[in-house]
Amino acid sequence: MEAAKPSFTIAPQRSRALEILNLRYLDPILLFASIGLIAFSVFTLASSTQHEIAANPNYFVVRQVLYGVAGIALMIAVSRIDYTRLREFRVGIYAFMVGSIAFVFLVGTAVRGSNRWIEFPLFQFQPSELAKVLLCVSLAAFIYERVRRPFGIRTTLWLLAAGLLPAALVFLQPDLGTGIVLVAIALTILFVSGIPWQHFAAIAAAAVLLAGGAYLSGSAAGVQFLHGYQEDRLTAFLHPSDDPKDASYQVTQSKIAIGSGQTSGRGDDATQTELLFLPERHTDFIFAVIGERFGFLGAAFLVFLYTLLFWRAIRVMRIATSYYGVMIAGGIVAMLAFQAIVNVGMNVGLMPVTGITLPLISYGGSSVLGTFLALGLLQAIHARYARGRL
Repeated sequence: MEAAKPSFTIAPQRSRALEILNLRYLDPILLFASIGLIAFSVFTLASSTQHEIAANPNYFVVRQVLYGVAGIALMIAVSRIDYTRLREFRVGIYAFMVGSIAFVFLVGTAVRGSNRWIEFPLFQFQPSELAKVLLCVSLAAFIYERVRRPFGIRTTLWLLAAGLLPAALVFLQPDLGTGIVLVAIALTILFVSGIPWQHFAAIAAAAVLLAGGAYLSGSAAGVQFLHGYQEDRLTAFLHPSDDPKDASYQVTQSKIAIGSGQTSGRGDDATQTELLFLPERHTDFIFAVIGERFGFLGAAFLVFLYTLLFWRAIRVMRIATSYYGVMIAGGIVAMLAFQAIVNVGMNVGLMPVTGITLPLISYGGSSVLGTFLALGLLQAIHARYARGRL
């Protein structure tokens, strides 16, 4: 009798490997979009920042690669956790978020008039970037604990105050852009939670009246609500041709760069980038670099990656098996979409300059790691759904 031949099955082995890495339950399209964006960021920085630091032409590229690798590892690690357990630590998470932002006022490093960073030996940490994610987690948990109670106006006001407190602290740094993002996150989570629209209408009316009264009384008393550079940015947005060499210089150079890229880009002949006419090429105005070097096709590819990211993020919000997960995902969608839309609008002159970075594209460790942390939470929500289907 002939001996049975050993059979080799590859599929189970691959399945076990994916199980170990926790990739089996991840959303593959969301993962592809995330890695695609950070890879495009590295490619853009490699082709546009060679002349930034003469002694170290790969300074930004090497660091962005390290941030990207650490971020992807963080995303996969976070996707393995049971995100619903984070509700138990809501008070500690919220206290850490507010405390870290407040700590900046004591030991923070001031850069260009804003005190946003805490200096460490090897890197700078920006607590407000982490606060975006922590606000999603903690505010959603506070709302979840009250889900079985009727939403009275007092509860709504308490939750709104909890959501706006970190934004107010960030405004005082001053960091107008990140503060606005935190406001957008808080309002979105409250909206997704199902708070009655009458509460929103009443709060909005009261806010308009209070803001108007404060502005009129403050103006009469000679109080300035905006810093000088913030007023210049707003004036430049409303009247861009009044001072093209000063307040509106950044936006003017950005529009020139994007327009000169035409269909396929100018490549190494991108004069705005190569001759250093475009300020903040690696952070706030990196979209202009993409438009000039890679043209409409490069910008369209970037929009395609963001479209995939937002599509899958919204899908995660829809399939979440927990009300808590729905609110977290809603806050993250607001965070990513608001930043991307405002940054691109800022680059093309449709919105005032606010210092909001382009998620996973702009250079910066705090921004990249904070975004991957948010994406890891989305993957954790998806993984819980995927496990439930098996």
